[in-house]
Amino acid sequence: MHGSLEHLKIEVDMCAPGWERIVDASPRIDVVAHDIIFGEGPVWDARAKALYFTDIIGDTIWKWSPGTGQEIAMRPTVKANGMCLDLDRRLVVAGWGGRTVFRRETDGTWKTLADRWEGKKLNSPNDIVVKSDGSIWFTDPPGGLLNVGMVGHDVQRYLETQPVFRITPDGKMTVICEDNVYPNGLCFSPDEEILYVNCSRERVIRAYDVQANGTVGKARIFYQYTGPERGVPDGMKCDVAGNVWCTAPGGIWVHDPSGKPIVRIKTPGHHPTNIAFGDDDWKTLYITMIGSVTRTRVNIAGVPSR
Repeated sequence: MHGSLEHLKIEVDMCAPGWERIVDASPRIDVVAHDIIFGEGPVWDARAKALYFTDIIGDTIWKWSPGTGQEIAMRPTVKANGMCLDLDRRLVVAGWGGRTVFRRETDGTWKTLADRWEGKKLNSPNDIVVKSDGSIWFTDPPGGLLNVGMVGHDVQRYLETQPVFRITPDGKMTVICEDNVYPNGLCFSPDEEILYVNCSRERVIRAYDVQANGTVGKARIFYQYTGPERGVPDGMKCDVAGNVWCTAPGGIWVHDPSGKPIVRIKTPGHHPTNIAFGDDDWKTLYITMIGSVTRTRVNIAGVPSR
């Protein structure tokens, strides 16, 4: 596996007019981390010039930088999953198996930000984003109670729904929506006026208009994935033009702001779980996979992660 992935050339398909502004026809993929059992949660720290990512089954948060390689940032993590940076560039983590949301403080300690809703334990926080007002938004499906190798100590489910939650800067938690069967990845449009949430079970991306008071409007279907190919919508990010990038059946799909597919980066034999834009120009796409973490260059910048 190591040799075949080292400088893998992959193909693109489903090319709509103008797709060349997104990616080259045969982009090269380089491996930055091997022996990752189930990679997830990538986020680029521009100040440290480093990528943070999780290995859920490996129970580790890793830090990778071009000159140093891999370093352990936290182990054990109780099966941490999605990650992002807050306004102070602190790492904020969806604590999947541990059923918490937690943050790494500037002194290196870890602080729990949420673990219950109305007195009941959360399901299993999956993916997480921070808005420019400092609020934290995360999905809470029940998969961390079920997936082999990813569960924590308590696998009893207490919540009846699968919400998307919001935590205000002063710590108040609210339900944003409960209309997804299995909410997974989420991201904001560049202007933060639209929240995108994908549902793995329904293989759909929903879009919500974000209101000034921190609520959202009624969901609309942004895109429905069909067909027999393996994979479900999972990790999701936006680029500076408002295109939505999503790991989905057959590879990484890029949708224009109306939902129409522009191009798909095919990753046959290597299942992508999540993505993050990084490097100084935000045009390197880091891809967490089952087995490894890779990167490729693209032709458009992603929305910076702080």
